[in-house]
Amino acid sequence: MNGIGISKGLKVLEIPYMGRQIHPTLIWDDEIVVLVDAGFPGQLHELRKAMDEAGIPLSKLSKVFITHQDVDHIGGLQEILKVSDHKIEVIAHKQERPFIEGEKPLIKMTPERLAGMFGALPAEKRKETEARFLESLKSKVDKTVNDGEVLPYCGGITVIFTPGHTPGHICLYLSQYKTLITGDALNVINGQLVGPNVEYTPDMDMARKSLEKLTQYDIETVICYHGGVYQENVKMRLLELAKG
Repeated sequence: MNGIGISKGLKVLEIPYMGRQIHPTLIWDDEIVVLVDAGFPGQLHELRKAMDEAGIPLSKLSKVFITHQDVDHIGGLQEILKVSDHKIEVIAHKQERPFIEGEKPLIKMTPERLAGMFGALPAEKRKETEARFLESLKSKVDKTVNDGEVLPYCGGITVIFTPGHTPGHICLYLSQYKTLITGDALNVINGQLVGPNVEYTPDMDMARKSLEKLTQYDIETVICYHGGVYQENVKMRLLELAKG
């Protein structure tokens, strides 16, 4: 679980989950430490260990970007905020805020999915467990961002609004590193850069259209939450995906 170092101040973490890995991203400079996405519930130990191995302990974390509302991206956020002895700013797109804060139900956390997770429990216990689980996914968003907004952290972080996988999904472009953090807008499967997972993307037409925006940026490295780092003919591959 050493993670993938791309450059000084940028590391892709590798957090194990059910035989696979997810890839939160750690970005830092002399003043600010940014984490992009927070893992599943119950992964605080693994996240803390990965950050320690990167030489950037959780105690130095100052900001968390959430690319979107899915449980594997927000599930660990509440735990991170609870253990911190200082304020950590949570940042997300304005359309994702009500879902992350619990004002609206998470789009993909359907009754059917909850039944699959907790259906084996007795009815009374199941209801209580579901409520506790959903409560654990709620966290306050301190700052909302918009498409094209450039935040002056760690050499500059540009917000790219890429709806489709969720209504307020964002990618982040790190100009200093010519690197794109994609959330779930893109994936790496068997070493190849591919589009979003059809099964978990409610609006594939919108998701594919969102990919066109990514071709406007000078990208040499792509970081996918599922699949990790991709660096082979990035510009050409993004154009291929954008064309469908």
